Amino acid sequence: MLDKLKSYQIILASKSPRRKQLLAELGIQFTVESIDTEEDFPIDIPVEQVAEYLAVKKAKPFENRLNDISLIITADTIVVLGNEIMGKPDNYNEAYTMIEKLSGKAHRVLTGVCVMHKSKQECFTSSTTVYFKKLSHNEIDYYISHYRPYDKAGAYGIQEWIGYIAVERIEGSYFNVMGLPVQHLYEVLRQF
Repeated sequence: MLDKLKSYQIILASKSPRRKQLLAELGIQFTVESIDTEEDFPIDIPVEQVAEYLAVKKAKPFENRLNDISLIITADTIVVLGNEIMGKPDNYNEAYTMIEKLSGKAHRVLTGVCVMHKSKQECFTSSTTVYFKKLSHNEIDYYISHYRPYDKAGAYGIQEWIGYIAVERIEGSYFNVMGLPVQHLYEVLRQF
């Protein structure tokens, strides 16, 4: 599989250091480049389709640059509590409110992935359910003050301190919660 991919110029179109790390762990050679894209979506789109919609939207600016040997990989992760999508918080108060809502409840993490080639496009959404214990004010405050999770959907990173103390269990891919469902992506890349 990896030998076949060596003939491609693979671009990970993401600013996320976690996605870069996870893709590198697959042993794939790639470069990183991103084009700022508005992360808005139609209000009538079902919640389950938002992450994939945004991943495709992030890939579109690269379309006219694709050739026979290039592959673009984009992804977007959202946190969903009930039907409420929790994006990235802008400040301490927004982060606190998000984590407080997640406290003691189960939520879903949806990551949409798009792999685009000149001749085809493969997209999918991976879903993981995460169960948080009930968190105290001090625990939420400590996490936000020390980790400043303003670049993370739902205001948390499972690989950080809060993941160690708050996550009781998960159903689905741990790496999906980090931002890239690498097992599913590996299977898609095998088809190119």
